[in-house]
Amino acid sequence: MSRPSVTQIAITKVNALAMSEAEDMLAAEEPLEIRLEYGPENGRMQKSISVTMRTPGNDFELASGFLYTEGIIHKGSEITGIKHCNGMNENVVRVMLSPTVQPDISKLERNFYTTSSCGVCGKSSIEAVRTTCNIPQSDDNLQVSSALVYTLPDILRKQQAVFESTGGLHASALFDMEGKLLLLREDVGRHNALDKLIGAALETDMLPLDKHILLLSGRASFELIQKAIMAGIKIVAAVGAPSSLAAQMAEENGMTLIGFLRGERFNIYSGGNRVLIS
Repeated sequence: MSRPSVTQIAITKVNALAMSEAEDMLAAEEPLEIRLEYGPENGRMQKSISVTMRTPGNDFELASGFLYTEGIIHKGSEITGIKHCNGMNENVVRVMLSPTVQPDISKLERNFYTTSSCGVCGKSSIEAVRTTCNIPQSDDNLQVSSALVYTLPDILRKQQAVFESTGGLHASALFDMEGKLLLLREDVGRHNALDKLIGAALETDMLPLDKHILLLSGRASFELIQKAIMAGIKIVAAVGAPSSLAAQMAEENGMTLIGFLRGERFNIYSGGNRVLIS
């Protein structure tokens, strides 16, 4: 049985001088350990590579998406299976790689403990974060109208089931160029939500996502832009603000980065050639 994504607790509400007892729904947050099994059939090895605080649900997508965006795997077929360890322990997953795949373990040589608020905090240096993307850069003629961009947050909010009950989750949403919502994933960690989304795309052979729009429900951090680049995404819109390093990374990689998307207004931080005002 999968673990719940929300938890109900007893609280005390205070309104001016009045107090009352009530129930509240909170987004669940639990640790997930990701273990990697790799090597030849006669010499399989295991390595614990990450512990992240996440909202339970879509754990296999989170694991595969994390491995992809960290550059440990390059395609979904390199994974032969994912399962919870010891059957019932749903907070530990083991990802099994094909015996023919030899992962670059040097990419794992950093502290992989990540909190739900900051997936990048474990990086030992900024150079370690700049994961090499194996999707070649190519010219494109992508264009999106401002009128379409304005509609995306409302579409996202209408589909955010857990957010509506808790108000405590980040979301990553994938749209096609006509504004149709294709994938949506939520998590207490914004980086986890995006890894889950990319993991889902990896499992359904959608990568690269170079003809799609990514919408982030909050701010656009450097790590989210890095993960989007790894998936080939060229247009990212965020409801909140980008960081300076996120804007720099987007500019360096020819990405269109939109921030402060609220109502009928937004800021363009890079790649404005893809946005048509209409």
